[in-house]
Amino acid sequence: MKCLLNNNGSTLTEFHTLLCCLILLNLGPCVSTGILITTIASKGELQTWPELLPQLCNLLNSEDYNTCEGSFGALQKICEDSSELLDSDALNRPLNIMIPKFLQFFKHCSPKIRSHAIACVNQFIIGRAQALMDNIDTFIESLFALAGDEDCEVRKNVCRALVMLLEVRIDRLIPHMHSIIQYMLQRTQDADENVALEACEFWLTLAEQPICKEALSGHLVQLIPILVNGMKYSEIDIILLKGDVEEDDTVPDSEQDIKPRFHKSRTVTLQHEGGEGEEGEDIDEDEDDDDDTLSDWNLRKCSAAALDVLANVFRDDLLPHLLPLLKGLLFHPDWVIKESGILVLGAIAEGCMQGMVQYLPELIPHLIQCLCDKKALVRSIACWTLSRYAHWVVSQPPDAHLKPLMTELLKRILDGNKRVQEAACSAFATLEEEACTELVPYLSFILDTLVFAFGKYQHKNLLILYDAIGTLADSVGHHLNQPEYIQKLMPPLIQKWNELKDEDKDLFPLLECLSSVATALQSGFLPYCEPVYQRCVTLVQKTLAQAMVRTHIYSHTLFYMNIMILSYMQDTMPEVRQSSFALLGDLTKACFPHVKPCIAEFMPILGTNLNPEFISVCNNATWAIGEICMQMGVEMQPYVALVLPHLVEIINRPNTPKTLLENTAITIGRLGYVCPQEVAPMLQQFIRPWCTSLRNIRDNEEKDSAFRGICVMIGVNPGGVVQDFIFFCDAVASWVNPKDDLRDMFCKILHGFKDQVGEENWQQFSEQFPPILKERLSACYGV
Repeated sequence: MKCLLNNNGSTLTEFHTLLCCLILLNLGPCVSTGILITTIASKGELQTWPELLPQLCNLLNSEDYNTCEGSFGALQKICEDSSELLDSDALNRPLNIMIPKFLQFFKHCSPKIRSHAIACVNQFIIGRAQALMDNIDTFIESLFALAGDEDCEVRKNVCRALVMLLEVRIDRLIPHMHSIIQYMLQRTQDADENVALEACEFWLTLAEQPICKEALSGHLVQLIPILVNGMKYSEIDIILLKGDVEEDDTVPDSEQDIKPRFHKSRTVTLQHEGGEGEEGEDIDEDEDDDDDTLSDWNLRKCSAAALDVLANVFRDDLLPHLLPLLKGLLFHPDWVIKESGILVLGAIAEGCMQGMVQYLPELIPHLIQCLCDKKALVRSIACWTLSRYAHWVVSQPPDAHLKPLMTELLKRILDGNKRVQEAACSAFATLEEEACTELVPYLSFILDTLVFAFGKYQHKNLLILYDAIGTLADSVGHHLNQPEYIQKLMPPLIQKWNELKDEDKDLFPLLECLSSVATALQSGFLPYCEPVYQRCVTLVQKTLAQAMVRTHIYSHTLFYMNIMILSYMQDTMPEVRQSSFALLGDLTKACFPHVKPCIAEFMPILGTNLNPEFISVCNNATWAIGEICMQMGVEMQPYVALVLPHLVEIINRPNTPKTLLENTAITIGRLGYVCPQEVAPMLQQFIRPWCTSLRNIRDNEEKDSAFRGICVMIGVNPGGVVQDFIFFCDAVASWVNPKDDLRDMFCKILHGFKDQVGEENWQQFSEQFPPILKERLSACYGV
């Protein structure tokens, strides 16, 4: 064992012994000792300190409250930081003792101890620790016993546990689902907002389960008003958002404000059924466009997200429960209530569009009128909600709704409130995408407004303005190539181009904007082409030279292109890495023989960038790995261990954006397709979130390759899917028209499972299916 020395020369092992003595003499871990313990444990020293866990567990039995509480505090931190290690052979699986021990303390007289005990066990739910699975019924019974606990931290941890169990062991919750739903309805209205938020997560998670419609149908009359009520701004929200400040457009942005978010990221993504496919277009992200100061996940955002996903599950069946509420909200004299009604209307736009069509001729003019509301937060949310109905607006005669909407949105782009400017710019970009050449008659008016905004906007919104201009160019194309329009648009763009220094990060959105403009203007861009091109070449040369100096990449065996990509993949700026991974994926698809010589250098870098803290970087790295899989085939074997653990962790991570989940699922499927023997043993760890992630995307080649991979892996490890087979059935049923050989693969698995369990057991199993799923499997696959 390698011993580390501290300043006085004693070994770390001796230090461990000293701390253990301190614990014993000190009547348990004090705050300072607890910090030392958890810090050392978090540095991976548990394996060299075998006395620690037994000692802490023994101290839980102390009659001294402070000793027990201090020990639990240290154990909770260790469980948070080292959950996988505690369930490993490296420590002789201490969880086998710890889990039953923790469960005993669910009945402790101290609410703080009860809360610690639940929090410790909760760390092992998502990972399906075997020790917890062996005690799962006791755990669930103990949670039910705490349902009425008076302590808010206990209630919060109970709710958190049930939400995670819904993902991991729904089979154990189904017999009690009615009671659990009733409990969660109460907790979503809890006086403590943290408890209410944890409970509200339940509806988001339940919406992803095949049983959702059947389980919730009878409870919508209670649930919908609760979610709607949760979508109101709280008093503290309004204070933090400076809701009483109407005009702030002359106030410079602070550095922490400048976090550019474009209406789309132009990141490699899948297109979702219904047209959503860009990162950041989930309800929680969209709604965050209006609540950017409240960057933390809160009850308002969670309630809105839950209503959005439930609208996609129940579709127009949701409206009878919602419409009676909506009228009262949308025309309410209290602006806070009216604002929440507009948010509700936007949240249901995708799922309930068909049923809402008959009301839109009346509602759209009202929403357009709300763009002029005296309250900035109302104007802001009206922009967002109108963008959700842009497709319908464009489908009507232009003078009916498009022209008045466009006119008012352009006024809001020049609003005196920065939040409204941002929302209006984003909404107008969405309208541009939907309307395309319908906007050509109004181009002069549009450009006048956008160009005027150049002189009005502070830093943050200027970055969003670039995206609106780029999207306009993409949408109207060559119609922009008119001398009048060029004279309006290009001078301010080139002025910004000349003002920015080479190292300024604002060059990224400006370059994207100029790229779209150049494509649209065609020959009209020629006067600006040479200086822009020359500077781009200079930027590439300077950055590459700096990267080569920094990383000493001089190998003559690599192509110049690969040197450039390799250096950019290691850049300190996430935006550079994001773009480099997109480029690598495109090159892999287009000219893989030129990329293949450097795969050994690329793969470790891709693996280290599978970090969901940088969503766009992680997303593109994941997608690139999937493309490389399809080209490498069985030669991917040496790299499976580099990437698979990260991918499995991402797909099981709570609150991960659905675009990243889908790309992760695609790549896991592709990795399993080319290397089934290496990936299939982990099937049980990802099959459920894999199925729920891909059930809602439309048929395409990426989905095809991923499902082929999952079928091959099930052939290698059929036991890995047994526990979650209902989710596989649901995912298979999501296909509209699979290719014949893929359909045959589905048939073989479904009939194989049915034959294996027998007719009687299959009938019992299939009784859990929602009627639509049962009908589809019977019609398409004869089971």
